[in-house]
Amino acid sequence: MGKVLQIAIREASRAPLQMLDVAEVTADKGVVGDFRGAVSKRKVTIIAKEAWEAACRDLGMDVDWTARRANVLVEGVDLNDTVGKKLHLGDVVLEITGETTPCPRMDEAQDGLQSALEPDWRAGASCVVHTEGEIRVGDAVRLEG
Repeated sequence: MGKVLQIAIREASRAPLQMLDVAEVTADKGVVGDFRGAVSKRKVTIIAKEAWEAACRDLGMDVDWTARRANVLVEGVDLNDTVGKKLHLGDVVLEITGETTPCPRMDEAQDGLQSALEPDWRAGASCVVHTEGEIRVGDAVRLEG
């Protein structure tokens, strides 16, 4: 079983991430307050701490996970090849719809980061909301299926 480590939203493209202790998650808006969830099929993005750390080891340096611009940082869950599986974050249930593809913005944050995130879904997973609710830092995380 894993755990929610951090939650983040952005109000607009290229806006700085705002860290939250608690966030509402809805089917229409994803993480409420995050601009991308309201306008795309990628309602919530999740990244695993272990995968991020593997990318940083490949780079030979530490880069803060917020460079990835994902909504939720979790630990203790392997997101690799999990399309169609349900991810439980406390009472919220997400359905994983695909790998979050690392984009060229990653190299803006740190040269080589895009390539370091390509193997094994290191850039995380994109999800839609199956069951709405609140997520909190410290919530249990479990992968079903």
